[in-house]
Amino acid sequence: MGKGDRRTRRGKVARGTFGKSRPKAETLRKDKATAAKAAAEAAAPAQG
Repeated sequence: MGKGDRRTRRGKVARGTFGKSRPKAETLRKDKATAAKAAAEAAAPAQG
């Protein structure tokens, strides 16, 4: 498992690709925003 392995982070860096083991920065930002929104909805009491 080194630079030739497509599934590892080092392999992704060597190839210049992205995926599960090396997500793009914009994907990380979207995930954080989604998680924050879900946490805010869970913390707020339901109105109705």
